[in-house]
Amino acid sequence: MTESDPNDPVAVALELERLRGTLEAGFARVDGSLALLVQRSDQTDKQLADHEARLDALERARWPLASIGALAAVATLAVAAWELTAR
Repeated sequence: MTESDPNDPVAVALELERLRGTLEAGFARVDGSLALLVQRSDQTDKQLADHEARLDALERARWPLASIGALAAVATLAVAAWELTAR
């Protein structure tokens, strides 16, 4: 590449056109990357919502520990009363 006169309007126009093409290619690449990030973010939001729904369902379906303890105590009391009356 030969060095041209910086005051030459044709050389300036060519350089500006080359810069424009480079910028357009760079913006297109960044735009594509941003679109991919938005898509991945949407997928992550959907997975998070699904996991929260599943966790809520599990929390509703579980028995609290106090209830299990109370049932065990009542069952023990019933067995003890039955053994006392069976003698």
